[in-house]
Amino acid sequence: MSRMAPAARPPSVERLLAAALSVMDEPEREHGALVAPARELVAEERERLSGGAAPRPLAALAAELAERLSEIVRPGPPRVINATGVILHTNLGRAPWPQAAIEAARKAAAGYVMLELDPATGRRGARFRDAELHLVALTGADDALVVNNNAAAVALAVGVAGRGAGIAVSRGELVEIGGGVRIPDIVRRAGARLVEVGTTNRTRAEDFAEPLASGRVRAVLRVHPSNFRQVGFTERPDDRTLAALAHAHGAFVIDDLGSGALLDTAAYGLAHEPTPGESLAAGSDLVTFSGDKLLGGPQAGLIAGRGDLVARMRRDPLARAMRPDKVTLAALTATLGLYRAGRATAEIPVWRMISTPADVLRRRGEDLLAGLGMAAIGVEARLASTAATVGGGSLPGETLPSFGLALRSPGLSAERLLAGLRSGDPPVIGRVNNDVVILDLLTVDPADDGHLVAVVRGALARHVG
Repeated sequence: MSRMAPAARPPSVERLLAAALSVMDEPEREHGALVAPARELVAEERERLSGGAAPRPLAALAAELAERLSEIVRPGPPRVINATGVILHTNLGRAPWPQAAIEAARKAAAGYVMLELDPATGRRGARFRDAELHLVALTGADDALVVNNNAAAVALAVGVAGRGAGIAVSRGELVEIGGGVRIPDIVRRAGARLVEVGTTNRTRAEDFAEPLASGRVRAVLRVHPSNFRQVGFTERPDDRTLAALAHAHGAFVIDDLGSGALLDTAAYGLAHEPTPGESLAAGSDLVTFSGDKLLGGPQAGLIAGRGDLVARMRRDPLARAMRPDKVTLAALTATLGLYRAGRATAEIPVWRMISTPADVLRRRGEDLLAGLGMAAIGVEARLASTAATVGGGSLPGETLPSFGLALRSPGLSAERLLAGLRSGDPPVIGRVNNDVVILDLLTVDPADDGHLVAVVRGALARHVG
């Protein structure tokens, strides 16, 4: 009577770990952290063997475990080439940082910094304030404060009025700012009481008169419609008139600018975006805006205005929960420094894109077409005139003249081609117009032109060649 061969068994966890560590470039690892992934792979191998599969060599299992361990430590989201024509693409991380900000952030992250230490006494000092001092110089404010995003900035500013205090907001400005976050929710979460005035499409300064005169409100909140536009039978109160009315009744004005342009957008063919300095000059007591939109730096909420109000916000216990870290402060300081040095359009990517003439993009496009050589595989590739946008909830409806590569291939849908481009190295993100793939060059860094050509040729060769 013949005996059955024993069932194949996977290696032990310890044996697999020893084999994997022997083939890894950096074998010095904490043993406890490696046990779980090793057990997982052994369990998978046991499942395979129970189904009748042949056992895999120990070396193959060790190589797979080593690969899995190497993939655990990743440098973050994959870098992509933004060819959508949307400068501040929220899904792609909004503003690319200027090189000066990248270097400042790298240095801050790499070591210790003088964040809250007085170099003269060696004791704890004021938190690093260079970014705030730049804001004071750029806006004409008495003082400034940096928090982690603009929603936090608005909540902190509203909170200055005090718990239960009335905050007057035009019904036409009770907007949703993204991600389901709405202005009424921010006001209530800040502990204030929302007082709606005016109508959805028309609000006048006199609509604020009664709530102010009766003492029902301590502050007026103005919200810039950053991500939509009202047209037609509309009216919005004059900034100076409303500020004078509020001040006459002892109230203060908060102006949430959203994007917060520090340069004149009208100089580049766009609608004029109110600047923080203009708002303060018109009578606003506090202005809030973002660091990662038109300002072109890291995500942050910036508050500038009256010194006494800023000082109260700085003392608010919530300010600690909302404060940015050393890396953000370093990057923001470097970005704001470029504005003060007059180097914004040359070195801040957002403004470099906004200020790029369409003829420059056309010439780039012609050079890229020559390098593509698509005719050999039957792909139609041409240069197309396009309309790029700022995006990121900034300047809705405004466009910038641009040029892009228009790609069409018989038998290959535009969506399938887009998917192929997204699988490139680096991924290329474009858009579709009438079943034609458009790769808008305004948002493609010229340094990436060679990568763009390689990814396009690779994607088309896989599907067409």
